[in-house]
Amino acid sequence: MKFENFKIMATASATPARVVDNDELSTMMDTSDEWITQRTGIKQRHVAVDETTSSLATSVAQQLLDQSGLTANDIDLIVVATMSPDYLTPSVGAMVQGNIGADNAIAFDVDAACSGFVYGLKVARQMLMAETQKHAIVIGAETLSKLVDWQDRSTAVLFGDGAAGVLVSSQPQTAGTFIAEDLLTLGKLGKHLTAGQVGVRSPFAAQGSTYSPFFKMNGHRVYGFAVKRVPESINHALTKAKLTAADVDCFVLHQANQRIIEKIAETLAVPMTKFPVNIAQYGNTSAASEPILFDELVKKQVIKRGDVVALSGFGGGLTVGTMIIRY
Repeated sequence: MKFENFKIMATASATPARVVDNDELSTMMDTSDEWITQRTGIKQRHVAVDETTSSLATSVAQQLLDQSGLTANDIDLIVVATMSPDYLTPSVGAMVQGNIGADNAIAFDVDAACSGFVYGLKVARQMLMAETQKHAIVIGAETLSKLVDWQDRSTAVLFGDGAAGVLVSSQPQTAGTFIAEDLLTLGKLGKHLTAGQVGVRSPFAAQGSTYSPFFKMNGHRVYGFAVKRVPESINHALTKAKLTAADVDCFVLHQANQRIIEKIAETLAVPMTKFPVNIAQYGNTSAASEPILFDELVKKQVIKRGDVVALSGFGGGLTVGTMIIRY
């Protein structure tokens, strides 16, 4: 029997204990709760103090094992989507593999910024195709607070830290979760959202080599990209799936900005009731935002078995990733 699809067996999330609300930020920079809330919908964010990207991802992985009843030795693949790893090497995926003792798993990271979780699911699905059933952990994990200039109110108010993910198992071709996807990379627009620029530090480099770790964003260009490209991507995926927007029970979008999500819903002519948001509690957690929201919705039984769900991430790269699944 050929296993060419997957089923989501478990979901989990983890966030840092420290919460920073808008009022606290207003003591550090020229901003206010009203200013931030009106422009973004964000009220607070979790900020790592003792936690790291790998520790948050490890917590998620262990929860997934506990919920699924599988052991670490049952896991064949670990994919971590992140743009804020602990190191350039080892990967966060490799650190998680070592931390949970998944000695049989291959592990690596995917960096597609805010689209990373969908890209990671795509990679996992392709790698799970086999003659025997296989199991993978796919996690989005970020500690974006280390990439934030806490004096720049245009970006500092936006980002938060967290991790979440799913355990997926390959299924026969006649069953499973995957329906269709649409992925898009617009590298020519990448300059409009950057972070973590690594300069050349060597005795052979010119003096003053560029080094800029913090977020830099052209908010106007990124907003325009998102409200145009994300509805297009969702519609392309729905066309491949031979579905309409009305057939989707829940749209789980990257939590970048409340106004962006409202505009996407308007463009698709879908009521906001189908676009749950949790950006007020977490801010923009990049690759972690969709799985954090997905886990919340599963735990609250807003998303139930058999529901059609549209996952869509968008951001740095610039990238868009949409996946239509049946949970």
